[in-house]
Amino acid sequence: MSGVAVVTDSTSSLVPSAANEAGLVVVPLQVIVDGRSRPESFRPDHGSITPGAVAAALREGRSVSTSRPAPEAFTSAYESVAAAGASAIVSVHLSAGISGTCDAAMTAARSASVPVIVVDSRTVAPACGFAALEAARVAPAGGSPDEVAETARRRAAAASTWFCVENLDYLRRGGRIGAAQAMLGSALAVKPLLTVTDGKIAPFERVRTMSRALGRLEQLAMSVLDELEGVGADVAAVHLDNRSAADRLARALTGHTALVPGAVTVSEVSAVLGVHCGPGTVGLVVSPRT
Repeated sequence: MSGVAVVTDSTSSLVPSAANEAGLVVVPLQVIVDGRSRPESFRPDHGSITPGAVAAALREGRSVSTSRPAPEAFTSAYESVAAAGASAIVSVHLSAGISGTCDAAMTAARSASVPVIVVDSRTVAPACGFAALEAARVAPAGGSPDEVAETARRRAAAASTWFCVENLDYLRRGGRIGAAQAMLGSALAVKPLLTVTDGKIAPFERVRTMSRALGRLEQLAMSVLDELEGVGADVAAVHLDNRSAADRLARALTGHTALVPGAVTVSEVSAVLGVHCGPGTVGLVVSPRT
């Protein structure tokens, strides 16, 4: 490894093959189930916990919470890539308005042996993941640390994210819904659609059924894609224990002319995000290739 290395965190919801292919270093957040803390992962190995296991624990009513990485986890990641030859690091993470992960990264950056730029993506999930991937594509081409960081910021800012939850209880418990508190009174009668704006989760619309929610998500994504002819975009359909809904959205969007072949992916959200969104969550991210 030489030049600028790119680090991100596990809430970027990147499957291991995509992260590995891009040369990304991924620092895991922690899920705590019944008092036991484990790093999140898409693979059930080395004592980690998967999104599926989180969904099961939530449905069983077990005690489930999350925690950010300790600064020492970032220190270890930064020193590892520095030892491998990196001369600088760009560290791209979920919104500081949602998690303290950026703070932990900045604490570690101050004592790193190479310069580190911490990028607050001001978004979550694949919107952050696509930004990190774009930064990792720019880095080997000789981009400076500032150029790589700006690439990540620009890609993250251009992304649109919408998601539907079964109810707002999980977001309420984790204190992640902000202005969406106003929707709690009718949460049982509707399917809340939410978005990410100004670095925070915010209410978008309310619909009566999951079928209507999926139709609306499709409509929103199509509207953005229609404006991206000639630009190109990546789309991610994400879910927690709701693969059929994510597959439906992916099928509906596949083939749009703003997309390159294979640009629609279906994946689970990270286990940590799943704790706060709850089982049944489904969402879409449209990320223009700026």
